[in-house]
Amino acid sequence: MKRTYVHPLPVRIWHWINALGFVLLIITGFQIRYTDILGLMTFEMAVKLHNWIGFVLIGNYFIWLLFYLFTDKITIYHPELDAKKYFRDTFRQMRFYGYGIFRGEPNPHHVSPYAKFNPMQKVMYQIVMMLIVPVQFLTGLLMWNVSRFESWIDLLGGVRVVSTVHVLVFIFFITFIMVHIYLGALGHTPSAHYKAMLTGWEEEPEE
Repeated sequence: MKRTYVHPLPVRIWHWINALGFVLLIITGFQIRYTDILGLMTFEMAVKLHNWIGFVLIGNYFIWLLFYLFTDKITIYHPELDAKKYFRDTFRQMRFYGYGIFRGEPNPHHVSPYAKFNPMQKVMYQIVMMLIVPVQFLTGLLMWNVSRFESWIDLLGGVRVVSTVHVLVFIFFITFIMVHIYLGALGHTPSAHYKAMLTGWEEEPEE
């Protein structure tokens, strides 16, 4: 096996804080919406936990943003500037996930410190981290104190619109986490990618 160090310690710490935080937000969000069904805690406790965890994740997000903006790791997230090469590599990756993996074909993407994400992952992570996550944080912040941000809420169409957007993104993240867990099990062993996010070392078969 070839071992490549691709996940520095700050990235691993950020990742697991983020993962735990989003799972707790989902649980407390369900509790807030469906208090009579779950009954895990009181409504007041669920709201308080949801708010505090949200603030922790907002801070964690800006740590991630600063790390990638002011270190050379930002190149990991950038898609190829060569459109022809990018779309060709994306198609190869889609074919692998939809067909090749079931026939035992090798993954067309080879991990390196500056190319740990395949073309599909690069675009998806940029959409999630630069668009969807900020939208979720913004709508959550607005609903945290409706009276203080009343003018902003009215500008966006009212509480019902802001709340609906927040819930729709909430549903997206539930789906995203499930897909993320599945894709994480597609290494050379089902636990290989999970182990890499704990140790920092990615393993893949030699050519």
